[in-house]
Amino acid sequence: MKINRAFPIEKLFAAIEYYIETTNRRVTFEYIMLNEVNDGVEQAKELAELLKNIKKLSYVNLIPYNPVSEHDQYSRSPKERVMAFYDTLKKNGVNCVVRQEHGTDIDAACGQLRSNTMKRDREKTLVENVQP
Repeated sequence: MKINRAFPIEKLFAAIEYYIETTNRRVTFEYIMLNEVNDGVEQAKELAELLKNIKKLSYVNLIPYNPVSEHDQYSRSPKERVMAFYDTLKKNGVNCVVRQEHGTDIDAACGQLRSNTMKRDREKTLVENVQP
C-alpha cells in the first residue's frame, strides 16, 4: 500500500505491541469493508497474520461500507463476502464482530450524514457567491 511508505506497518505494529505489553489493554481495529477491494478471504488471512502476536488483546470491528456520493468508485461488500471474511478471522483466532448498521436506508449511516452536510454547505457557498 502507498501509505506504508510514509507509515510503515511494521513500525505501527511494533508500537501497538509495545502499548499492549506496557498497559495490558486491548486495541480495537476498525476495518471498513470495501467490495472486492479489501474484503476477500486472502485479505482476512493477511489481517489474521498481522494480528497473530496480539490476538489476545486485539479486537477487529468489521464495518460494512456506507456509500457516499464523493466516493462512488466503492461499494458495500455483499453479506456473503463479509461473513466469509469474518469466518476466516474467527478460524484464525481473531476476536471480531460485524458492526450492526443503522440508518443506511435513509442515508444517515456513518459517513453518509457528513457527506450530505458537506454537499449542502458547498451548495450554500455557491449560492452566496452568486448573489450580488
